[in-house]
Amino acid sequence: MQLNTILLISGGATQALQLLASLSLLILLHEFGHFFFARLFKTRVEKFYLFFDFLFPFSGLLNFSLFKKKVGDTEYGIGWFPLGGYVKISGMVDESMDKDQMAQPPQPWEYRSKKAWQRLFIMLGGIIMNVLVAMVIYVIMFAGWGEEYLPTQNAKYGIMVDSTAQSIGLQNGDKVVSVDGKPVERFNKIVGEIIFSEAKTIQVDRNGQSVNVPIPEGTIRKIIKSRRVGFIAPRIPAVVDEVVKGSFAEKAGIKANDSVIAINGQPVTYLDEFDAIKKANVGKEASITILRNHSQLMQFNGLKLQQDKLANFQFKSYDAFLKLDTIKYTVPQALAKGFSHTFEQFGNYWRQFRLLFTSKEIKASESLGGIVSFGKLFSPVFSWYDFLSLTAFVSIILAFMNLLPIPGLDGGYVIFLIYEIITRRKVSEKVMERATTVGLVLLLGLMLYANGLDIFRLFKK
Repeated sequence: MQLNTILLISGGATQALQLLASLSLLILLHEFGHFFFARLFKTRVEKFYLFFDFLFPFSGLLNFSLFKKKVGDTEYGIGWFPLGGYVKISGMVDESMDKDQMAQPPQPWEYRSKKAWQRLFIMLGGIIMNVLVAMVIYVIMFAGWGEEYLPTQNAKYGIMVDSTAQSIGLQNGDKVVSVDGKPVERFNKIVGEIIFSEAKTIQVDRNGQSVNVPIPEGTIRKIIKSRRVGFIAPRIPAVVDEVVKGSFAEKAGIKANDSVIAINGQPVTYLDEFDAIKKANVGKEASITILRNHSQLMQFNGLKLQQDKLANFQFKSYDAFLKLDTIKYTVPQALAKGFSHTFEQFGNYWRQFRLLFTSKEIKASESLGGIVSFGKLFSPVFSWYDFLSLTAFVSIILAFMNLLPIPGLDGGYVIFLIYEIITRRKVSEKVMERATTVGLVLLLGLMLYANGLDIFRLFKK
């Protein structure tokens, strides 16, 4: 088995394990939020489950658990159907659709006997918990690691562009000045700003000249379709970082910190130039000229150019050449920053979600994804920083999605409760049952659609 295949399998397993750990933790904490407020208001919780112990959303089908244990009035367990989790609260129309219990007179310990404002907190408990979890993670990250980013103005070599960026008129070496006339302080926010604001122009410095690059209709759709990979990146010199053990490059004598300055006599300075020549000569043997220790020229012949950079050697990343800004936070500062950053991320996700309905360029079939898309968000190489950062963001996504006014989600129940508080008229249990059934079937359809898109993309490749 080739090294790059082994790395691919290993990376995929690491992503899958991170996804499982992150979602399991967040689901448990979300359900604990409901559990906490239910117990606070002396409401009985009959079940607390990670994953479903039935074929969601059909509560009467394939009912069994991988593990269960009853403590007091509550049965704690792990279900076999790994899509979410739930708490079964006495006297509530929920995923379990226990109509027999609802046919009995309300009991003091039941959800339906509690005041509307108490029921509202019980329903918002999961969302509140997800927001708090994100906030706590961000506080830990800001206090422990601080914040490191590349200021746009520090991308001194300009940008590297992919085919989409090139097609609209951007060039390798351009220095981004602004988007729609507004400066973007952090380099990694440029693409997001183009998408979220549906920008019309990018202003760049090209060889000392100011150039206004229009963004034609359809560009944002192409960026989204490519999963935002590679539109622009900081331009950097082609300097070797690590040589793959056992590769031809290692046997030939190429070492870390060697600078590639030519391939087959064609000059190379930057990584994009290396990639362009390599792309035109994939599978062919090449002569590579190296500059070692800024003074020693060396030439390596017969090196086969392969599509995967890992096949021979990896190049240094942009932080080896460009000055990053680092912000350190005291604990009080981290608390304030964690709070503000959580709601900033929540707002960013709202902007992204809204584009599904307001933008002509963004198609649900190209933007939505299921469990595979979620898994690919995690890094194939584990690091606590990346794992915590993504877990916090996924927690925000779960809070946002559960807030949507769809029956079967927390937001659907919240709408009914707000109606009750305003009108002082309780929504009938029959209406709740029917709305919940429709909502659960709708959710199942959306899950099947999103995961079906993932499967289609895998086969399309």
